[in-house]
Amino acid sequence: MLAPAITNALTIDVEDYFQVSALAPYIPRSQWDSRECRVERNVERILAMLAERDVKATFFTLGWVAERYPQIVRGIVAGGHELASHGYGHERASDLSPEAFSQDILRAKALLEDLGGAPVLGYRAPSFSIGLSNLWAFDQLARAGYRYSSSIYPIKHDHYGMPDSPRFAYRVGAGLLEIPVTTVRLGKRNLPSTGGGWFRLMPYALSRWMLQKVNREDREPAIFYFHPWEIDVGQPRIPGIDAKTRFRHYLNLGRTEGRLQQLLQDFRWGRMDEIFLRAPGGTA
Repeated sequence: MLAPAITNALTIDVEDYFQVSALAPYIPRSQWDSRECRVERNVERILAMLAERDVKATFFTLGWVAERYPQIVRGIVAGGHELASHGYGHERASDLSPEAFSQDILRAKALLEDLGGAPVLGYRAPSFSIGLSNLWAFDQLARAGYRYSSSIYPIKHDHYGMPDSPRFAYRVGAGLLEIPVTTVRLGKRNLPSTGGGWFRLMPYALSRWMLQKVNREDREPAIFYFHPWEIDVGQPRIPGIDAKTRFRHYLNLGRTEGRLQQLLQDFRWGRMDEIFLRAPGGTA
């Protein structure tokens, strides 16, 4: 059942399974080039799924991935999707100095624009790593030429989160819009409702109810996100990881693609730039 008059934003964080922040203690960055890469085939599956439904989306793409697989970037743009930045090397913004962060976002933007032949207006920090300690990142993004960020998750989480920030799009400076990942407000608490491990953990009916609640009661578009590795049951199992990380990373991988197919049917979807930059109050 379509949510009347509301187009939600479908977003994909283009990174490979071994680049996930939770696996960083087990997979050194120095090993990335020697790991089996599976991101290309997974993005191809996602593009085919979206084409079948005639759905457009935003792909927040790592520069590291784009540099090694330029055909991914070209496929995204050729499919009519928005190409956006996930930074270059999947380093958390909160772990970088202002100078290093600026270099990362500029490098990724230039690389993506060169390969895709289209302007890159959006950015999402790895692991939603913009928070109270590094709000200076917004100034850096504006100076680098980005028009919006989707880097804050207004929940309490052990790896990220800024629970007291606004739940919906708001300006964070001249020319820059922050578009937080969507939450549902229950009582005095924001609950995660749109993607990632939560989508795999919760029954699909609960995820659908949460999205419908945001569309129906808040009258706001939702921002949903997932990763290409989340549809990849055959990805290598990393030995020696702790039980919590194993649970979060591998839970219900075999169910994700079917749930995504249902999600595409149940809601109306579009690109971040077309929903927010061309809407009243946007920056276009």
